[in-house]
Amino acid sequence: MSHIPPTPRRSFLKSAAALGVVAAVSPAVRSATAAKAEKFKISLAQWSLNKRFLKRPGAEPLDNLEFAKIARSVGIDGIEYVNQMFKDKAKDEAYLGEMKKRAAGEGVKSLLIMVDGEGSIGAPKEEVRAKTVENHLKWLDAAKFLGCHSIRVNAASDSKLSWDEQAKLAADGLHRLCVEGDKRGLWVVVENHGGTSSNGKWLTQVMKLADHKRVGILPDFGNFYTDRNKSEMYNPYQGLREFMPWVKEAVSAKSWDWDTGAGRFYTEERREKIEMTLDYERLIKIVIAAGYSGYIGIEYEGSKHSEIDGIKRTKQALEEVRALL
Repeated sequence: MSHIPPTPRRSFLKSAAALGVVAAVSPAVRSATAAKAEKFKISLAQWSLNKRFLKRPGAEPLDNLEFAKIARSVGIDGIEYVNQMFKDKAKDEAYLGEMKKRAAGEGVKSLLIMVDGEGSIGAPKEEVRAKTVENHLKWLDAAKFLGCHSIRVNAASDSKLSWDEQAKLAADGLHRLCVEGDKRGLWVVVENHGGTSSNGKWLTQVMKLADHKRVGILPDFGNFYTDRNKSEMYNPYQGLREFMPWVKEAVSAKSWDWDTGAGRFYTEERREKIEMTLDYERLIKIVIAAGYSGYIGIEYEGSKHSEIDGIKRTKQALEEVRALL
């Protein structure tokens, strides 16, 4: 039996002190390590609950002011508004103030406003294009008031015009809007939202022509149909790779039905003419490989699950893929 000499008091105290330091910093170290391992954060796009917010037939009505609470209830701390849900409140500071208060109360961040229905940013007529820019200003102001980093817009033009002419017109309108966004410290990001905007080469051309530090892209995983009526689609993985250099602080994780037999991380849109199957693991790896570490926003549009269950299932997929990275 070997003899173990007693530990000298000084050595004991030194060891104890060292252990105390480790114990004191371990939670912080673990927290930092966990944050690093997360790679990206998860947000919720309001459109995921569009049937309820827009009070569609058969859907249980949901008030816009409840959005922050819904997000927190499913463990999400970032929210992306849709202007259609509070269309007449863009200049109502009392209402916006309540939205801001509710978000703060739930501990969630207001990230952006998705803006639709305010005109064509690439309209051929100068006066129409100028009016469209003017229409968006109230949403820039609302986004600034709420503490958002961006507004999301559309890059529509006249499909009868040539590819290049549409790109020039859309870029002109975007540049003007970005000048206004810059005054407010906000990004102006374009979503691939059908037509030419869902073509990776066209939209990146628009970015270059817009030529402003505040312009960017909000890529939507599932919006790569260039013509839904003809089932013409741009390759979503190629498009996402092309878009990533222009991404600012938001990525949209479109999802539909889960657990359809396609695979663990596959989501499927199964409606006729717009069938699409997306590999979330492949998509997320493209996003991370580009150096992105911001929010990825859930935008559920499926029919197999309820809206809340679809949101939860999409969140689960994102979390599981994140854990594999």
